[in-house]
Amino acid sequence: MIEVTHLTKRYGDHTALSDLSFSIEKGQIYGFLGPNGAGKSTTMNIMTGCLAATSGQVKIGGHDIFEEAAQAKALIGYLPEQPPLYLDRTPREYLTFVAQAKKIPKDRVSAEVDRVLAITQTDQVAHRLIQHLSKGFKQRVGIAQALLGDPDVIILDEPTVGLDPVQIIGIRDLISDLGKDHTVILSSHILSEVQAICSTILIISRGKLVACDTPENLERLFAGSATLELEVEGTPEAIAKALCPIPCLISPEIVSTRENTCRIRLESSEDLRDLCRDIFFAFSDASLPILQMTPAKASLEDIFLELTSGDSPESAGKEDDA
Repeated sequence: MIEVTHLTKRYGDHTALSDLSFSIEKGQIYGFLGPNGAGKSTTMNIMTGCLAATSGQVKIGGHDIFEEAAQAKALIGYLPEQPPLYLDRTPREYLTFVAQAKKIPKDRVSAEVDRVLAITQTDQVAHRLIQHLSKGFKQRVGIAQALLGDPDVIILDEPTVGLDPVQIIGIRDLISDLGKDHTVILSSHILSEVQAICSTILIISRGKLVACDTPENLERLFAGSATLELEVEGTPEAIAKALCPIPCLISPEIVSTRENTCRIRLESSEDLRDLCRDIFFAFSDASLPILQMTPAKASLEDIFLELTSGDSPESAGKEDDA
């Protein structure tokens, strides 16, 4: 659906994007992550034709965004971080204007506006001035303008920024619904949000792509050794003795003790299933009840921090809002 090839963007001596390449497949929700200044907004602005690249190529549905701008842009709906709303108009007036600007046939404009108002659940406020709407409704109107013309690709830059928890849940549900009929790309600083609704995650650091995979595959990739967290009834001495016969354990750690119960963290170079089996039989033989056994895995936050740890604080903000 989208092919980004060797994309580079320079601002004087500062390189915002460096030889960036990735593919976006049809019918998925992609999460675009990166620290401030990493290049997310610049990439989105180039993908939507709002910003020229220094070099490289972007194709939307086979159309070059620079050489076949009209055909490529017709396939994209874009919501920038600051929605381009006209506050002195009503949602219906504003969306009618945008529909006309997108060259939707005159006899279809009214029906198309009704369609996106219904999808975004803004039909109930269609005749109120946008300046009087809540932040959540303003964001929904912004998404509605991106949906006009029923584009194949919806690109959303920080769609939940500044919203309260109830509004965030509402926008998140809306994005999930959009993903059933569109390819959706969203950037967000809320990692739990990306993990909850995105099927693929792209992580960019200092203008370069450092990861592109499903959340599950990223967790497995960065999990490293098999790790278990356990709550066991018994003394630290009895637990340590029970663990002695288990091969391949890496520095068992007692996290906390409470009365006759210990929380421990175990790492092993063997397979997780084999480690669980060995742990079960070892504590069973020692008559030490296992109250809880939980496989530990790398969180998306852990993965993000590891992959972007080289980003310097000084670079933050130089590019990302460009």
